[in-house]
Amino acid sequence: MRRKNPLLLTATLAVTAALGLAGCSAGASSSGGSGNSGDTPTTATIALTGPPTNLDFTTTAGSAIPQAMMSNVYEGLVQLNDAGEIVPSLATEWAVSPDGKTYTFTLQEGVTFSNGDPFTAEDVKFSFDRVKSDWVSSLKAKMDVVDNVEVVSDTEVKVTLSTPSNAWLFSLATPVGAIFTPEGVDDLANTPVGTGPYTVEKWAPNESIVLDTRDDYWGEAPGVESVTLKYFADATATTNALQTGDVDAIVNLQAPELLTAFESDDKFKVIEGTSSGEVSLSMNNQAAPFDDVRVRQAVLYALDKQAIIDTAWNGYGSLVATFATPTDPYYEDLNDVYPYDPEKAKELLKEAGQENLEISYTVPTRPYAQAVSEIVVSQLKDVGITANIKSAEFPAVWLDEVFTKHDYQMTTVLAVEARDMLTVFNDPNYYIGYDNTKIAPIAKQADAADEAGYVDGMKQVSRQIVEDAASGVLFLFPNIVVAKADLEGLPENAIIEALDLTNLSWK
Repeated sequence: MRRKNPLLLTATLAVTAALGLAGCSAGASSSGGSGNSGDTPTTATIALTGPPTNLDFTTTAGSAIPQAMMSNVYEGLVQLNDAGEIVPSLATEWAVSPDGKTYTFTLQEGVTFSNGDPFTAEDVKFSFDRVKSDWVSSLKAKMDVVDNVEVVSDTEVKVTLSTPSNAWLFSLATPVGAIFTPEGVDDLANTPVGTGPYTVEKWAPNESIVLDTRDDYWGEAPGVESVTLKYFADATATTNALQTGDVDAIVNLQAPELLTAFESDDKFKVIEGTSSGEVSLSMNNQAAPFDDVRVRQAVLYALDKQAIIDTAWNGYGSLVATFATPTDPYYEDLNDVYPYDPEKAKELLKEAGQENLEISYTVPTRPYAQAVSEIVVSQLKDVGITANIKSAEFPAVWLDEVFTKHDYQMTTVLAVEARDMLTVFNDPNYYIGYDNTKIAPIAKQADAADEAGYVDGMKQVSRQIVEDAASGVLFLFPNIVVAKADLEGLPENAIIEALDLTNLSWK
């Protein structure tokens, strides 16, 4: 349930005043992002925050690149629908051998890449093999289970796994399953080449990406001629841009306290969905004092997470205890493991010899992180932990210092990769630094089991991670979209990194 915080009235008045001024401003017509007043627009502009550092997710971490590129420029054999179900994409169908190790995919015919190359089974083999040979991103581990890829014909490919894997087919709907052409990988950072409905017409780093609709797209083309993804530094700038007509929609609104003004204006619509994004409180398990499980547990007992949601995010979002979300088949509500208990937190700190503890809290320059950090600092202070905020520009500085060099004690970040529990916790070299010796054999056995065994095993993994207080989750991020009333086709949920603009159109 959403709760309104005391700041809402002030924010609403400010937005209402801005909306009054917006009516006098030049820009998009009342019908949408371009064209003369009364004309149906042919383009759309979407406001986002957190621009990509480049356009190559095979070598660069972070969600901003697949958010823009997947489903729009690149496609995989399968994709997720808005309910989180695996459905066909470049593959029309697939069959699995009785032992669960061999997948035979039948491919779409008549598909071409944006450079004109025809799509065939050879491209599937090239793309899957290339994950192991050329990818730098940690996502490449998702393809480790593949033993070999065999081209049966132009429209049929057989993939044999070294062991059965419940997770592998789902992984194909993520960036690791993106299909490339050998002629299109020379400059992925600047010139992506895919089979999707859009091409990158222009990229202005830190500012915008212009996606042009392909005339030769194999599927149903979007209802717009182009889409501009426009990046803003903060939430206020995005809402101002929508109010003045400079953009047509805000995806993943970073200022939920401003929603009331939009909800009361019939020129706009508000879409509230869910996501796979956990707002984490990550503790470096390999650095003092968080190499002591008692200190990590103390931090979790010290946090009133519902108060954090109510105060920082106006009551939007939901409580989860680890990186398993309600759309995952193995989700289990473990929120009661660490109830808000400051006295218990103090006891654990005393037991660990860490009373009057002082730590560094690296906070990326993102609205959600800045909103929650002051509340976290205040709540930790109540149990004797002084958390000193260290601001880190996101993504460049945060990715370098925290994600790559692991030079931090505690941080907050929005982890948006779908079903990422094992990505985060089953690799001791990941930036969390969690000792995975207990969960690794359980996860391995679960992945190779039948469906029931997979669900049961992953629940065991989740419970162990929570018991070890490997890191905290402050809340599950809502997906809040605000758009002009006649812009259609924006996805309701964000349960995978891709912002799928395939169905975008104007009434």
